[in-house]
Amino acid sequence: MGLTNNDILKKLRVAHKLRDTDIVEICALVDFKVSKAELGALFRSEDHPKYVECQDQILRNFLNGLVIHLRGPMPKKEDKKK
Repeated sequence: MGLTNNDILKKLRVAHKLRDTDIVEICALVDFKVSKAELGALFRSEDHPKYVECQDQILRNFLNGLVIHLRGPMPKKEDKKK
């Protein structure tokens, strides 16, 4: 059985030493709002009653925000007029 989105999110959190507030700020970089309570539900163990499965949208927005967080925003393309 492969990794779930929750597993990927947990591993990235540990690898980059991120706190819940860091993850909230990273998601905000791509205009995606997530609360600390929602994150807490994602990081619970699967047998916990308040466990929530991480949807693709959450992971996708987190990854896009993480790219901006690590590399910085993309430079604006200049119009090439001759």
